[in-house]
Amino acid sequence: MISAVQAMANLDQAKYDIIPVYLTKTGEFYTGDNLRDINQFKDIPALLTKSQRVGFTVRQGRTYLESTTTKLLGSRYSQLIDVAFPIVHGTNVEDGALQGFLETMNLPYVGPDVLGSAVGMDKYTAKVMLAHGGFPVLESLRFSTRQDTDEILESVEKSFTYPVIVKPVNLGSSVGIGKASNPQELHVCLDDAFDFARYVVVEPAVENLREINCSVVGDASGAEASECEEPVMSEGFLSYSDKYVSQGKTTSSPSKGMASLKRKIPADITTKQRDHIRQLAVDAFIYLDLAGVTRVDFLMDGKTKEIWINEVNTIPGSLSYYLWEPVGVSYPEHLDRLITLALKRHRENQDLSFTFDTNILAGSWSGLKGSKTKVG
Repeated sequence: MISAVQAMANLDQAKYDIIPVYLTKTGEFYTGDNLRDINQFKDIPALLTKSQRVGFTVRQGRTYLESTTTKLLGSRYSQLIDVAFPIVHGTNVEDGALQGFLETMNLPYVGPDVLGSAVGMDKYTAKVMLAHGGFPVLESLRFSTRQDTDEILESVEKSFTYPVIVKPVNLGSSVGIGKASNPQELHVCLDDAFDFARYVVVEPAVENLREINCSVVGDASGAEASECEEPVMSEGFLSYSDKYVSQGKTTSSPSKGMASLKRKIPADITTKQRDHIRQLAVDAFIYLDLAGVTRVDFLMDGKTKEIWINEVNTIPGSLSYYLWEPVGVSYPEHLDRLITLALKRHRENQDLSFTFDTNILAGSWSGLKGSKTKVG
């Protein structure tokens, strides 16, 4: 919500008509001008009573946002939508599910497509793909809730030495992440991570850890990297509290959400390290076929200077605008470019064939009465 309100406040209103849409945890859509005020979200139930419940419909290839109920007085709400700008974080919205819905609604949208979103959200899948592409990633193990905890501990201790990091496989914002220095702590971390996901990833903790992040904007035909940042950590890894609760001042302009995280911009690294990280970020972005804006998070051993790609965030907090301002890109310009990329992809997809026109049911067809197949 913070990221979305920030974006709405910075969109060029001479160029765009902004229609805020709030998606509840139960899958309901609401719209209304009050959704542009972050203070209204202090009481979401009250906010929704002042908002219009809506749904998406398609007529003659165009997408409309329309009220789901008809008021006794007044006309039915109906608004043509040109492009969707998903500013959402987490499961069912950042992982390709929402993107798939927008695809079926024939609505251009900002950010990666369904596959790119799904891969980016699944930490293990992204690591496997990046490793296959020759990118530096830490070795990791994936476990499921179906496995016995003692079996998991044995497998971890056979592969790694303590300390290790435990993560839910498909959550963002550092939710459910823990660091274990012994079997007892590992057991606790696993229980915590499994509260949020059916699968978890365990990997060795990097000693002398420094985290360096870099944003990328573009698509498969071309992308560029932002300035690098170094977030300030309090728990040996970047926690949810670091990102959203501590609200520390930054070396750039203070703000809210991810933009208020304690950080060094630019990161305190050499020019050679900066160039290497920025190039790795762009190469990984293109290799995973991402689009829009992504933040690529790196791990660095402060002593050996070895670097690994940790994860990719396909809808980063605050859309990483604070990493683009230092390289001369204002937030309105940043947003405008993301919308332009979305419309470009939609035009390109319209030149492709996704259906095959035929109607085998129009003629004589006995497929429903076909011979039985034995299954053994």
